[in-house]
Amino acid sequence: AVMGQNFALNMASKGFSVAVANRSPEKVDTTVERAKSEGGLPLEGFKDPKAFVESIKKPRRIIMLVMAGKPVDDTIALLSEHMEAGDVLVDGG
Repeated sequence: AVMGQNFALNMASKGFSVAVANRSPEKVDTTVERAKSEGGLPLEGFKDPKAFVESIKKPRRIIMLVMAGKPVDDTIALLSEHMEAGDVLVDGG
């Protein structure tokens, strides 16, 4: 989670609007709080996969940083339920 959190905060610090999600709700809260404490960065947290995907402008570009193996497969399956043709999902983990 630390790698994904740092990546998201770095992108937000460069002016990109960032949406984050995590299987652990407390990690979403921690990331949102860090964004606020680091200058009110443009970062929004989501605990519901559908709301997360729908919050992203189309065509969506999602970068996921998830531990290799079954967690990656599970996350791809979960997010792709809400994605459309033309959306991109990158496994950066």
